[in-house]
Amino acid sequence: MAERSRLSVDKDERRALEEADASLGFCGWFIVICSILLTLATLPISIWMCVKIVKEYERAIIFRLGRILRGGAKGPGLFFILPCTDNFIKVDMRTISFDIPPQEVLTKDSVTVSVDGVVYYRVQNATLAVANITNADAATRLLAQTTLRNVLGTKNLAEILSDREEIAHSMMTTLDEATDDWGIKVQRVEIKDVKLPMQLQRAMAAEAEASREARAKVIAAEGEMNASRALKEASLIIAESPSALQLRYLQTLNTIAAEKNSTIIFPLPIDMMQVFLKQQ
Repeated sequence: MAERSRLSVDKDERRALEEADASLGFCGWFIVICSILLTLATLPISIWMCVKIVKEYERAIIFRLGRILRGGAKGPGLFFILPCTDNFIKVDMRTISFDIPPQEVLTKDSVTVSVDGVVYYRVQNATLAVANITNADAATRLLAQTTLRNVLGTKNLAEILSDREEIAHSMMTTLDEATDDWGIKVQRVEIKDVKLPMQLQRAMAAEAEASREARAKVIAAEGEMNASRALKEASLIIAESPSALQLRYLQTLNTIAAEKNSTIIFPLPIDMMQVFLKQQ
């Protein structure tokens, strides 16, 4: 019910802005009629003061005696104003982008980071952008900075580094809801860079290096274990056949000879050495 009431109030406010010239009063209409007569009396010179042009990407908000003219924004193309009672403001309807300055933010896990971003928005309702706020561009920039700080303050460092898309979407939704009364449509928000303190960078690099070294040691230990297991199985197979050891010895000699090595080692059994020692 509260949401419906708010939407109803917003619609009534916008309708009132678009129909603001409905009650100019007797004096107001008298001045307007005098301005029309003066314009007709000074034709064709006055026509150059009455005809205005706005480009395809612009809209014009006309104020007649300080009130917004019925019908809202005019353009693109030609439109007419009364030289003595009317003035107008041009509003650019193109998409505007701006950088969010780096913000020092204290995360949920008490880490200070510097984060910046970029915001894309455009004016969706020119009447509201002129009538409801003094400077829609400056207000949107300031609101983007505070929104960035508020959103990042609820996240820890790991979430900021890994969930940038979710943070950007949350910021866009918050900004779009806040700027709706200003006639602003936020189209996109992006997180550009997250800068960590130098000491924290060194600590994270040392942690990552230690983790890699630990994984390397585990892999090397697993390799040694698998190699020893394979050697054990090979020794059991060789032990079953004494001639297999001689064949393995000959294969080793063949490998050494293929590499053109001038040094060849002949293994001698221990029993043979004991015979010579006894004779001495």
